[in-house]
Amino acid sequence: MSRHADLVARYGSPLYVYDLDRVTAARDALLSSLPEGVELFFSFKANPHPEIARALRGDGRNGCMAEISSTGELAAALEAGFDGSQVLYTGPGKTYAEIEAAVDAGVAMFSVESPTDLQHVGEVATGRGVVVDCLLRVNSATSSAATSIRMTGTPSQFGIDSETLPELMPELRTVPGTRLAGVHLFSLSNSKDEESLVAEFRNTISVAARLEREAGLPIRFLDIGGGFAAPYLTPGERPVYPNLRAELSAILDEHFPAWREGTPRVACESGRHLVGDCGELLSTVVNIKESRGRKFVILDAGINTLGGMSGLGRLLPVSVRPAEDDLPEGAGPAEQEVATLAGPLCTPGDILGKNVRLPVLKIGDVVGIPNAGAYGMTASLLMFLGRPAPAEVVVRGGEVVSASRIEFVRTYQ
Repeated sequence: MSRHADLVARYGSPLYVYDLDRVTAARDALLSSLPEGVELFFSFKANPHPEIARALRGDGRNGCMAEISSTGELAAALEAGFDGSQVLYTGPGKTYAEIEAAVDAGVAMFSVESPTDLQHVGEVATGRGVVVDCLLRVNSATSSAATSIRMTGTPSQFGIDSETLPELMPELRTVPGTRLAGVHLFSLSNSKDEESLVAEFRNTISVAARLEREAGLPIRFLDIGGGFAAPYLTPGERPVYPNLRAELSAILDEHFPAWREGTPRVACESGRHLVGDCGELLSTVVNIKESRGRKFVILDAGINTLGGMSGLGRLLPVSVRPAEDDLPEGAGPAEQEVATLAGPLCTPGDILGKNVRLPVLKIGDVVGIPNAGAYGMTASLLMFLGRPAPAEVVVRGGEVVSASRIEFVRTYQ
């Protein structure tokens, strides 16, 4: 029995498996690609599993900080060992209750998306007798690189429109309980290549410098976002950025010549790049059928397990492969067929790939969906049709570190 088949036998199917060795390798590789002194936030939305976050935090000196946008992610960050000074709280719709929970937990830096968002943070901070640092998230009117998801340059719930900032600054500077600490610019996700990534950082940093110069925005902390890529649910290697350190250093030297001395502190963010290749979703073939000339291979993993982000164009079609040595003897690349890959749910929308090339499979086979460590289970329609959540197994050095399962419990108020 293969290791993956053994895990399925022990913990059930479907099953997410996360490898912490890959997590730390991705963290170390990305930090080495960034200029020395540039800090790195882990975006919890990619995968809030506390074991993964703990591995990324490391010893607190050469690891990541935490970027969160909910009290659930705050709880995960605290469980993973982060303290408030290592947390940036973001998001366009922070409630008073969320802000209170964050301030009470020691979070001292917020990214604010509008004047009212800043006021809400200030009201809570004032009520608690503290002053918190706030980064202004800015929706720049300009952009550079092409990307799958563009975060600026259009009307958006994210950020303050850059062209309105000069007239807003007198108001923003005087909100009690807050201290303007800098700017947060996040303009793209999943950049297509290193050249595009560098071009976007060049544009982002020039926008920040212009805002400091023309709008009088104090910049002690400069968060330039991310855009670091990773393959998603298909085979592939995490990209490397051999020229990024030199290119980004030169851009910062041009616009913020004192950055090497810490004025401003500079940070990037990453989610998928840090955790995408650490995870594999194991699933079992539960049925195979023919319908009017089309073959359907039905798995026990569907859009409740994996497909919640498909509306953003990042899912279909997925790729499956026999789990390790579960490949039938003699099978090879030629033993493939065209079929539709479906999940088990009672809805025609539960399709993971239409007429895709698959290995020849039989009922009971365990298959793996690679590069499923980011935007997997917790980015899916987890409670749809009430099926249980998959188990999540964390391994390091081939040994199981932990096994857990999210449970759905209704409580009455």
